[in-house]
Amino acid sequence: MFAELQMLTPLVPTREVYFVRYCKQLSAEQWAIVDVSIDKVEENIDASLVKCRKRPSGCIIQDKTNGHCKVIWVEHLECQKNTVHTLYRTIVRSGLAFGARHWMATLQHQCERLVFFMATNVPTKDSTGVATLAGRKSILKLAQRMTWSFCHSIGASSYHTWNKVSTKTGEDIRVSSRKNLNDPGEPHGVIVCAVSSVWLPVSPTLLFDFLRDESRRSEWDIMSNGGPVQSIANLAKGKDRGNAVTIQAMKSKENSMWVLQDSCTNAFESMVVFAHVDVTGIQSVITGCDSSNMAILPSGFSILPDGLESRPLVISSRHEKSNDTEGGSLLTVAFQILTNSSPTAKLTMESVESVNTIVSCTLRNIKTSLQCEDG
Repeated sequence: MFAELQMLTPLVPTREVYFVRYCKQLSAEQWAIVDVSIDKVEENIDASLVKCRKRPSGCIIQDKTNGHCKVIWVEHLECQKNTVHTLYRTIVRSGLAFGARHWMATLQHQCERLVFFMATNVPTKDSTGVATLAGRKSILKLAQRMTWSFCHSIGASSYHTWNKVSTKTGEDIRVSSRKNLNDPGEPHGVIVCAVSSVWLPVSPTLLFDFLRDESRRSEWDIMSNGGPVQSIANLAKGKDRGNAVTIQAMKSKENSMWVLQDSCTNAFESMVVFAHVDVTGIQSVITGCDSSNMAILPSGFSILPDGLESRPLVISSRHEKSNDTEGGSLLTVAFQILTNSSPTAKLTMESVESVNTIVSCTLRNIKTSLQCEDG
């Protein structure tokens, strides 16, 4: 097998791993899945170019007979030393970024998401604005596709070429572009993605709650023009209230623009992913229609702890400040825009500058709202 392990930022190189996987049932209630890298995986792979190898890693799954299972996870990697951006050095070297805790948190999150997706006895308070189970499933499917697309677009994968752009305001922004010729799931044409990762002296929890809060969206979203945001639908997809899919209407004098938002949080990381959607199209999805051909272009945020939990911080809200010892946040801001609906069009500097401006203004608005302009 081949896997490319990535963080949700282009600042950390991906880890490319070739390995063999062995699965075995150990007893009536216990299974094991073990991965290990070997010297000869394929004839055309030069072993000297492989920078990361799996020592015996994997998990043991035990059935607890009550609808639950116990999982023990071991991650054992041997990697060549490479340069990691100073922002992410602590979280990578501590093992948090690519370690067992990360994968366990992700596994728990995905299991919970599946339980809520398959549920037929959803309380009304966990599914407002969508009348049927078919509509709920269609919206959750669309949101999941949107988030997967977002994750695929912003990592340091070998599929992307990132160019560093220095802005007038000093942000370190990475830009990549791609052409969509025939994927019906996103707009056809030339797409530009701009990403910036920064450290902020606020806790990950506070930052996540701020960014997912529709009542505060106008504080950072320049597309809202400061106008009110109305909730159309709110679907829970986990026990934590931060795991939810919402549909929001941003109203202005000219028109009403709808936004699909997927917020996700677990013990390791949080995300807020969103995309502007066609009102007629999303209304049909709410009724239960298939969303697989609905074109969607996500932008959003990834939030990680900085790995320095003992650092004293100033945690701010709109009305008060208090000292806290929870660590700061590593925030990645990513925006994608369709610059031309013709896939054969050339990328222009104007379109690159346009998406860079969106990233810069969004970052500035977030820092201002959370009173950490010097973060």
